[in-house]
Amino acid sequence: MQETIKYWKGYEELEQHPEFVQHAHNEFPEFLPLAEKNEDGGTSRRDFLKLMGFGLGAATLASCEAPVRKAIPWLNKPETVDPTISNFYASTYFTGNEYVAVLVKNRDGRPIKVEGNPMSPVTKGGTSARAQASILSLYDEGRARGPMQGGKAADWKTVDAAIRQQLAAAGGKTVALVTGTIISPTTKKAIAEFAARYPSFRHVMYDANSASALLKANGGVVPGYDFSKADVVVSIGADFLGAWISPVEYSWHWAQKRKLKRENPEMSRLFQFEPLLSLTGANADVRAAVKPSQLPAVAAALYGAVVGGGGGASINKTADSAIARAAEELKGARGRALVVCGTNDLASQTLVADLNRALGAEGATIGAPSYVRQGDDAAMLALIQQMNAGQVGAVLVAGCNPAYDHPQAAEFKAGLGQVGLKVSFADRLDETAKLCDFLTPDAHYLESWNDFEPRRGSLSLSQPVITPLFDTRQFPESLLHWAGNNTSYYDYLRTAWAGINWDQAVHDGVVEGGAGLLTVTAQTNPMSAAAALSAAGQGAGSGTELVIYESVQIGFGGIEANNPWLQELPDPISKNTWENYLAVPRALAKTVGVEQGDYVSVTANGKSITLPVLLQPGMEANTVAVAMGYGRTAAGKVGDNAGANAYPLVSVSDGGLIFGATGVKIAKADKKRTELAQTQTHHTIMDRLVVQESTLSKYRENRNEVTEYEKLATADGPQPPSRVSLWQDYAYNNHHWGMVIDLNSCIGCSACTVACQAENNVAVVGRQEVVNRREMSWLRIDRYYTAVDHEAKDYTTMEDAADQPQVVFQPLMCQHCNHAPCETVCPVLATTHSTEGLNQMTYNRCVGTKYCANNCPYKVRRFNWFSYTDDDRFATANAHMRSDLGRMVLNPDVTVRARGVMEKCSMCVQRIQLGKLDAKKEKRRPKDGEIVTACAQACPTEAILFGDMADPESRITKVLNEQHRERAFHVLEELNVQPNITYLTKIRNGEVMDSIIKKDAGKKQPA
Repeated sequence: MQETIKYWKGYEELEQHPEFVQHAHNEFPEFLPLAEKNEDGGTSRRDFLKLMGFGLGAATLASCEAPVRKAIPWLNKPETVDPTISNFYASTYFTGNEYVAVLVKNRDGRPIKVEGNPMSPVTKGGTSARAQASILSLYDEGRARGPMQGGKAADWKTVDAAIRQQLAAAGGKTVALVTGTIISPTTKKAIAEFAARYPSFRHVMYDANSASALLKANGGVVPGYDFSKADVVVSIGADFLGAWISPVEYSWHWAQKRKLKRENPEMSRLFQFEPLLSLTGANADVRAAVKPSQLPAVAAALYGAVVGGGGGASINKTADSAIARAAEELKGARGRALVVCGTNDLASQTLVADLNRALGAEGATIGAPSYVRQGDDAAMLALIQQMNAGQVGAVLVAGCNPAYDHPQAAEFKAGLGQVGLKVSFADRLDETAKLCDFLTPDAHYLESWNDFEPRRGSLSLSQPVITPLFDTRQFPESLLHWAGNNTSYYDYLRTAWAGINWDQAVHDGVVEGGAGLLTVTAQTNPMSAAAALSAAGQGAGSGTELVIYESVQIGFGGIEANNPWLQELPDPISKNTWENYLAVPRALAKTVGVEQGDYVSVTANGKSITLPVLLQPGMEANTVAVAMGYGRTAAGKVGDNAGANAYPLVSVSDGGLIFGATGVKIAKADKKRTELAQTQTHHTIMDRLVVQESTLSKYRENRNEVTEYEKLATADGPQPPSRVSLWQDYAYNNHHWGMVIDLNSCIGCSACTVACQAENNVAVVGRQEVVNRREMSWLRIDRYYTAVDHEAKDYTTMEDAADQPQVVFQPLMCQHCNHAPCETVCPVLATTHSTEGLNQMTYNRCVGTKYCANNCPYKVRRFNWFSYTDDDRFATANAHMRSDLGRMVLNPDVTVRARGVMEKCSMCVQRIQLGKLDAKKEKRRPKDGEIVTACAQACPTEAILFGDMADPESRITKVLNEQHRERAFHVLEELNVQPNITYLTKIRNGEVMDSIIKKDAGKKQPA
């Protein structure tokens, strides 16, 4: 019997729950948003007339009032500033151990957008969702306005004098500086100068998501993994495309090996072993779900199969088969192979380091070491003990929040009570700063000068792109002042960079090829390979296990918890927003007796937290998972009390942090079930052909069979839908803008989603509105699970194809159809077609009938139910937009939409117009690549290509007509709306799909 693929977004759609079926086909609620319901659950005609009358009257009154604007012109205009013209400045984003070299768009003296710096040899012009959203954090009203003493505002002179005096009085006790990882050579130089002043000084770095074991196994540094040179990659619990070590760098590397060429098509192969479906696992060719406690056994089995010395016990049928296959392929790709491990387990990391050496990875797929993680778990634990023993006289805390993000937070708080001087450099009164005597707030990175060395020999700079908004000071400058050096940090930095072309370095933002400046203390791995093999093969734990992971949106430590763009950004896998949850496999949930939305108490290591349940496919059957970074109590209006704090569940073993636990107990909590704010299941694809995928072997055999569409019966025989039309086609005589999205390169990271939000002033709506299916994002990343049709007989190595599915990501925005269904139904011509192929929205004409949204087959149009920034009901989610400070982030080139207006992707028409005008001033046509949409520019894998399809020399034309024409398809091609957005079929390089992909060419796949 023939097998077919079924695409589904969640268990609701797969099993056709009645609630889902009811809501999926009813896009708009039946109630009026401001009317009260009567006893029968409806609304009266009188309420309807009241609302309509009020709306008309309010609009009339509003039109009679003109806002008063005061503008004071410059007496002497700065030479580099021209009104309405943006300047770009190179800088560096390094927050929470995530490094991105960036360009900052500055408009009329205020930064409004972050782009990737294409000159960076590390991140290659890519960005992440967090880097894109960091621009909003600059305008956070929750930031401290200046220094504080005893919880009250103070001035720098008074604070500096008091701190110097108390530092001198510390006596022989330790003066401890506690920080996150520091990759700035000049900052470390300032710390060394401060240390020279206080002989009892001690600097302790720790990372909230520790890589301490990885550092110990590799001489104190993270190996310089280069996925672009690896033909075979094996990942053991390392989400390197999502949140592990340096995801922007790794994503670009990995994508280079996934971009197919027509001639001699080759791809790398990725094996993933993990307990929870991660972003990396979702992109893997071969994936095996294993318990967290089995990850060391995977490393031991792989080591034994490749190097020798024993293979270890069986894990499970799927994992054993995948390990055997991975080992054979690793051995066949020596010098072109790479193994990475994400566990904080010294035995596992030791085996992986030795395995990479045996495979010839050093100097090939492993290059210059990375410095973005330097935290030492043992050093931090020892400091907490010393604090509680009264041996520490002063504690200075910078770039971390141990009262929140350390598993021994309670012990740390108790230890602070034994310390005489407590100083925080936080940008706000966070959980740690509230316990300190002094707050000396650090400046935002966009207000600061600094340098960074993310990888040995690769340097970058940050420069201020705005005058400090508040009375803040960079933390290394504060250290210098307290050490008796009153030099400004800028002058200190310039001195450290003497001999380097400063102006060129500031302009480029990066310097490559210099000797490594960052001093890293070399470590000797205390464990031999034999001992590691013995320790790793000891066997798995029993019962239910817990894994604590880092979310792509908020990150570990909850540093970005007060950023509403990130809180409302859906998790790439679960598509949940605004809180964390307990991810539970469906079978385990049935055993426990809970359903999605039920609250449960999770107990591990003697501590408990309460979370709602989310049923997550792809998990190991006896494993549950929770994201860290949530549950803040002093983050700000947006981040406070969003979710639960998972750090108390992190365990400590042998001087290291273990992000998981065995013997976990789950019990249903006495709390009313909630509806999770997921975005994925708001619509159904109704068994239509939306995404397309194939295998590398099939692509090699017959490229013409990798895409499918419904052909139409005509007198001339079956024809593609585009050949049959009742429309009069448009003639594009000048430009014809379009986009190609390579599903092979898209990893689902969502950097494009936040970039679009920042560029186009997209509103935040808050948790309840997401539940009401009213999110406003113009670009969404749809995540589809794939499973074998239930009539199929062969489930390959998967016990249940629905519980261990494969995944496809598909960015979806307005398709800018040439035969757009929305244009024909608008009664006021608010949505029209441009002479360059764009589907336009004229906001002033829109009266909000929503006919266009009803007629859009892609469900990509958004309706403003409220004026979200002004309505008090959305005050928390829109805290940033309710002040003049927060509104500074708005892009003046894009209209801020009002209530009752429909909006959608404009393909960044403002960027198109700017590029055309610049070219017109030079009396030429725009050059290919000169105009780039925000989503395409943000993508770390270059999955999105934008260009002029009327230009025969453009990259997009060559891709569609020559390089990838067989893989090109349109979503819902059979509707013949002729979109200007083209997708390239996803090609997998794994054997599992070979038995699932349907072989009958030309026959429609059920979606």
